[in-house]
Amino acid sequence: MPAHPRPPSHPRPAPSLVVVGAGPRGTGLVERIAANAPELLAGARLDLHLVDPHPPGGGRVWRHDQSPLLWMNSMAEDVTMYTDDSVECAGPVRHGPSLAEWAARVRDGAETIHLDPGTAAEARELTPRSFAGRRLQSAYLSWVYDRAVATLPAGITVHEHRRRAVRLSGPRDGRQRVWLEGRGQPLLADAVVLALGHLDADPGPGERALASFATDHGLTYLPPEFTADSDLDALRPGEPVLVRGFGLAFVDLMALLTEGRGGRFTTDAKGALTYHPSGREPVLHVGSRRGVPYRAKLSYGWHGEPPPLPRFLGPAEIQELRARPGRLDYHRDIRPLVEKELGFAHYHRLFTAHPARTAVDWQVFEEKYAVCAPGSAELDALVSASVPDPADRLDLEALDRPLAGLRFPDGEALQEGLRAHIEADLARRHNPCHSPDLAVFLGLLSVYGQLAALGDIGTEWHGFFSYLASGPPGPRLRQLLALSRAGVVRFLGADTAYETDAERGVFRARSVSAPGLGVEARALVEARLPEPSVDRSRDPLLRELRREVRVTPAGLLAVHPEDGRVLGTDGVPHPRRFALGPHTDARSSGAFARPGTNAPAFRQNDAAARALLALCAGVR
Repeated sequence: MPAHPRPPSHPRPAPSLVVVGAGPRGTGLVERIAANAPELLAGARLDLHLVDPHPPGGGRVWRHDQSPLLWMNSMAEDVTMYTDDSVECAGPVRHGPSLAEWAARVRDGAETIHLDPGTAAEARELTPRSFAGRRLQSAYLSWVYDRAVATLPAGITVHEHRRRAVRLSGPRDGRQRVWLEGRGQPLLADAVVLALGHLDADPGPGERALASFATDHGLTYLPPEFTADSDLDALRPGEPVLVRGFGLAFVDLMALLTEGRGGRFTTDAKGALTYHPSGREPVLHVGSRRGVPYRAKLSYGWHGEPPPLPRFLGPAEIQELRARPGRLDYHRDIRPLVEKELGFAHYHRLFTAHPARTAVDWQVFEEKYAVCAPGSAELDALVSASVPDPADRLDLEALDRPLAGLRFPDGEALQEGLRAHIEADLARRHNPCHSPDLAVFLGLLSVYGQLAALGDIGTEWHGFFSYLASGPPGPRLRQLLALSRAGVVRFLGADTAYETDAERGVFRARSVSAPGLGVEARALVEARLPEPSVDRSRDPLLRELRREVRVTPAGLLAVHPEDGRVLGTDGVPHPRRFALGPHTDARSSGAFARPGTNAPAFRQNDAAARALLALCAGVR
């Protein structure tokens, strides 16, 4: 009797990994997957799905389609997407070019990449200490993405989906379903990563009230959002505009409403900058809690012995903090260690690089400093006796609130006072005689890397870090001074209050810096990104997950601090869902980083990539 033919065999489908978000964070994760796959996947197949309506590499925020007037706030030599020997990770280090090195390779013909004429010209002119435009950074990120995909092992197939992910479902112990906008069938995934980047958010109660007031009175109100996406045409030439926020979003707003409307800057023989209005600019009245712009980027490099960091806030201190019962209080538990660490970095540099400005040997000072409590009378006495010039002493409170206690008799005195502050900041940040400032910057980076393991510690630390370490390029502040002298920008001062006047049908602003000064306007702009919030996020997938995940008091998605696994409402990590980026409580300062700084984002990317590959290898 003849044997029945055997039915054809159907090979098991390849494991599937879905990454939602193909911007810089998703790209960094792909690079780490490529680096770790030869070890952990051992030649097996994997379907890698990248979901993002925007082009991979730059994503939304760093897309090419934005004004060439918008710059990065880091020097080209301080921007990399690649691990180096400083990064503490289990996976292999794969060196790659910084933005500056990549631009040099493009300029020299070592890399063939299509650039539009303006971006190509910028690449030719870029120096390591230039501040690149965002279009050039977009090209770099696209190149990094293409290179990462090209280095994936042969068994990994990449599928790009230029759509928005709108829903995620599936059992904890089974394949997940990722639903895409406009696509009938979901993507099936053995693991899902949310690398969503900065997201739009619904307004909070205060913002809703302002928007409602604007609607009722025919005013203009622009909520917190990515400045390149704001409808700035609503801001009319010559009319006053109140601006809340003096950080990087304000700098973008300033550029788009001045040079972006046809104004121009000229420089005279002495290097003084003058702004020539086009007549199409509004008048920007800007205020904030501090009342001053973020500190200018330091313009000089490091020379000599670096401070041995971490010293007073390292892994041992982080482990002790994590072991404490209850929720950590930033002011009680964390800030003293931050102050001790930054002070150590500052004085190490002062004593070792500028010993003539100190009164004792470093070893003597260091021994006594180590046993002094932050903010104590003993510490103040030690510093006063050891550092004769008060200008050489670190005063974090004065740095953070430079206008505290200052009162100006009128608006013009306030303008002169703020210009003097900005000029002094520029002079100091460009003078290596003040190199302890650079040591504090390195201390800030070290502290940021350590605090990433603590999860949600509130917003104060992130705001302080951004103010001191992530300010605008010096040329932007020189432009701000020129705009102030031209009357296009007016300063409101510290602790600015923004109010509504129903009787007059306008917005009003006042500050404690000039008690007699009050400004009214028919337009108010929130010059800031929306705070990350699961509850208020406009991302449908993230909001859909709200009932299944743990959300921190600050509204962030709680994740495992090492590999980014999403925590359920019971605090247990989900075995198949991961999240990386600013919407999580393991957020880091950016998807790219300064070389040689053991960047938290790179460590997180590597740990997540290894966990994902191990998971996918186990479901073959």
